[in-house]
Amino acid sequence: MKKVVTFGEVMVRLAPSENYRFAQVCPGSMDLTFGGAESSVAASVSMLGGGSRFVSALPQHAVADAFINQMRGFNVDVDHVLRREEGRFGVYYVETGANQRPSRVIYDREHSSVSMCPGEEYDWDAIFADAQWLHISGITLAISETAARAAVLAADKAQVAGVKVSCDLNFRKNLWRWRPGTDARSLARGIMPEFLENVNVIIGNEEDAADVLDIHAGDTDVHSGSLEIAHYPDVARQIAQRFDKVEQVAITLRESISATHNNWGAMLFDVASDAAAFAPMNGDSYQSYEIRNIVDRVGGGDSFAAGLIYAMTTPDFVTPQEQVDFAVAASCLAHSVKGDFNYNSREEVETLMRGNASGRVQR
Repeated sequence: MKKVVTFGEVMVRLAPSENYRFAQVCPGSMDLTFGGAESSVAASVSMLGGGSRFVSALPQHAVADAFINQMRGFNVDVDHVLRREEGRFGVYYVETGANQRPSRVIYDREHSSVSMCPGEEYDWDAIFADAQWLHISGITLAISETAARAAVLAADKAQVAGVKVSCDLNFRKNLWRWRPGTDARSLARGIMPEFLENVNVIIGNEEDAADVLDIHAGDTDVHSGSLEIAHYPDVARQIAQRFDKVEQVAITLRESISATHNNWGAMLFDVASDAAAFAPMNGDSYQSYEIRNIVDRVGGGDSFAAGLIYAMTTPDFVTPQEQVDFAVAASCLAHSVKGDFNYNSREEVETLMRGNASGRVQR
């Protein structure tokens, strides 16, 4: 089975249990798990039934060993995770929101091992020898100039090896600060286009397109829960016109009613046919999944990316409609799971795709 390769940073995730706030648990205890865009995609692809490989750099200590062992338990190949004396294991803290109180994320990831590891230290020829896909998120390029250059190199090596490349734009304004005196949007717009020149599938939302590429969707206000989906094919066309190698553009459609109530769907635009597929569909009309009791939103976009990549690399999902149907259903289910990783199987995703959204006990 050819591998889906992901390259990026994994972090320790520290979170108060349930909906407690930091002030309620400090001093005290928090739940420790692992998280990060590319590690989440690799784990999810594997749990759906695909072959995946996670590439990164980690320090030499027992916590990093624990992460490696967990990924091996998911059947993710971690043989190309470099272990270095230099750098640390990044950390992020997440306080899960509820109702009108949004979730809150605090990053503590400067000087992580992967942010300090030059791209030339990875054996890309070996990494791509049995690979069919490379996935990198914009977060990897945001954490340091060294990581950004490594991502550019990885995408270039992947194209030479005949490996398709996808990118989830994932703009995080609090991370793009590795060039003093340059604001986050300007820094992202300075390096991301160079990377995207070698990308075949771009994933993002309307805010990412605006922040990273200065491409805007009209009549849309994600903060008010208002999306006008008719504008999204044009956003995708503008993205494809900028980057010659782009074959598909996926745009996630999230209407935020509150921290625990979102409407969720996506569009997949195929450049060759100039056609857009929306999911989920009710007959001939787009009708989003209504997620009223979100357990954990963090990782929702990564579960969509994983579902899309899995569908695109699996012969059973041929059309863009089938592929985006699967990706949206996978991500919808991820909102019911605590933590970054999507612990849902292909069978569970396909059950939801068939219209079984009742949540009744499966016996």
